[in-house]
Formats: sequence, structure tokens, C-alpha cells
Amino acid sequence: MTRPVAVITETEELDPEPGLRLLSEAGFDARFVGSRDPDAISAAAHDADALIVGYARVDAALLDRLPGVRMIATMSAGYDMIDIAEAARRGLWVSNLPDSATEDVAVHALAQTLALIRRLPQADAVVRGGGWSNDFPELPRRVSEMTLGLVGLGRIARTLAHIAAPLFGRVLAHDPHATGLPEGVEQAGLDEVLAEADVLSLHTPSTPQTRGMVDGPLLARMRPGSILVNASRGDLIEPGAVLAALDSGHLAGAALDVFPTEPPAADDPLRRHPRLLLSPHSAFLSDASLRAYVTGPAHNVIAWWTTGQPKSPVVVPEQATTPAPRTTSPQGAPA
Repeated sequence: MTRPVAVITETEELDPEPGLRLLSEAGFDARFVGSRDPDAISAAAHDADALIVGYARVDAALLDRLPGVRMIATMSAGYDMIDIAEAARRGLWVSNLPDSATEDVAVHALAQTLALIRRLPQADAVVRGGGWSNDFPELPRRVSEMTLGLVGLGRIARTLAHIAAPLFGRVLAHDPHATGLPEGVEQAGLDEVLAEADVLSLHTPSTPQTRGMVDGPLLARMRPGSILVNASRGDLIEPGAVLAALDSGHLAGAALDVFPTEPPAADDPLRRHPRLLLSPHSAFLSDASLRAYVTGPAHNVIAWWTTGQPKSPVVVPEQATTPAPRTTSPQGAPA
């Protein structure tokens, strides 16, 4: 008697047990690899119907070794670890988690922004060094007199705009693919956003067009003394260019939650620059999001198996069909 097989590749710091339990209760043979290594994944998932992926790269070479996989579920809103074109060519479903940490990341980006504007790291250093307000190195600016610029206007950016618009004088957004604007947000071209924004917050996926987009020429187009915030994808920035802009004072500060290499090396200059506010790719973290990152993909796989479609698909096969019936029906699944 055969049960459908669902395999979780790796979950980094997350506990995979809630997802494995959901899958098992739905009748799946649920397995956990605990590795991004393609050899380990192919060994554990050689007969898999569905693959749940953390950061493991799923490309043509791996899919060649997993001939039964028809569904790939990511544990994040992003899905750049999947070769989407190859998955579509093979007629595979791909799903993501568009809302699991939307609020958390938006709030984190705003917290980083306000900490830099109010110069909280410097204020903390003044007090710890025995000083007081008259020793404050630079005066904060008033938020209501500043412009927030958003590059990308997806779910996270829209949530950030909603909570930030009452604080800032203006909110500008550049996203050529956006339809409709949140209240209080003005659509603008990239040149206008760069020229007008006192804070530039990045909210775009990593694509061949966006990788390294924040380079020397782009930074030079930003307003002198502005702030850069990136809680999106680490490879959107060119680190050397950002460090140079901080050194020159063209950037007053920058906040990074994501890095081109994670974690950055111990001697990485990004770790040491005094005008950088850093967090360890933790914008998504909350008690609620940690549960959702593990259970959400399991729900996508179960929905795909039981109804023929995951809850949040990003790749829909041209000839989508309900999964083929097995010799026995998993609990809650069609025969």
C-alpha cells in the first residue's frame, strides 16, 4: 500500500516537527533531510511526490533525480531558490508563502528606519560612554519633514506604506508592475524616488535585473545625507559601493537585515562600519511567523494533494490535473 511522499529539505533554525506532523496526519510519508546538499536530498526524496524547500537550490540537475516530484512548496515569500522556468517546463506546481511574515518584515524595516533617523545607536553609545544629550554627535531629523521612498510595492512594501504614511511627510513608490496604490502613497519613476527620498527602502525580489542594482551610480543619484534600508534580498546591493557612500557621508546611514553572503565573514567590513545598523536576517522572525513558515508549506502540499491546487501557487502547470490516485487513500485525501 503506497502513501504519497512529501520531503522537507531543511528548515535552518526552525523546528520541522509541526509540518511533518501535519503531513503525516494527512496520510503522507513525511520525511526531513536537514540538508541543502543535492545528494542528500535526492537520496531521501527519490520517490517524492512533493518537495518542501527552505534555501536548497532546486534546479534541473536535482529535478532530474526526482522524477516523481510534481509539487514544490517554498518556506518563504521568495522563490528564487527554485528554477521557475524549469519547473514550468516540466509542468510542476510551485507555491510560496506570501503572507507569513509580511507584518513582521514591514515593522522591522520601519523600526530600522526610525532607529537610524532618531540616531538610536549613537544615542545608546553616548549614554554607555558616560555622556548625555549635550554630547550627541548629530541631531536627528523630524520624520514628518522627510520623504520615504519604496522600491517595489508588493505585500511587504504596501504594509510598510500603510503604517509609515501617517509618520512621513510623503511616501513615494516605484514599481512598474504595481496596480493600485495604498492610501497616502504616490507613484513615481525611479529617478524621482532616488532624488526625493530621504529614506530608500528596498522591497524587490532578486532577479537578474535587480541583483547589484544598488551600486555606485544609483547611490550617487540618491539625495545627499539619505538613508538606505534593505530587508529584502542581500544581493540587491553592491557592498563596496554602499560602504564608500557611507564613508563619504553621501549616505548618512544604512540598515541591513540581509547580506550578499550569509552570515557575513568575521572580517567583512559590513560588520564594522559605525553607520551601519545590522540584524541577522531576522526581519521575518516572530512567534507567529515561525509557526507559519513550517505549517504553511505543509498546508500547500496537502491542499494540492486533496484539491489539485495549492493555496498560494506561483507556478501553475499549463495542464494542471489533480494528483493521480494511489492504491490507498491518505486520510483526508481523495481515493
